[in-house]
Amino acid sequence: MAFSPFKFLQEVRSETNKVTWPTRRETTITTIMVFVMVALASIFFFASDQIIRYLVTFLLGVH
Repeated sequence: MAFSPFKFLQEVRSETNKVTWPTRRETTITTIMVFVMVALASIFFFASDQIIRYLVTFLLGVH
């Protein structure tokens, strides 16, 4: 089976043309949503960690 780099690049280009690329606005909104979700997740895990730490120290009697 012969491999043709030129044919491969043509196929890659034709497949790339089929992709629906997001607009700048869609990319900006999605990026902002990611940062918001990261902030919310970090707050959630910080609070969970503090609650678990408190419960463990309370149960073990460690001060």
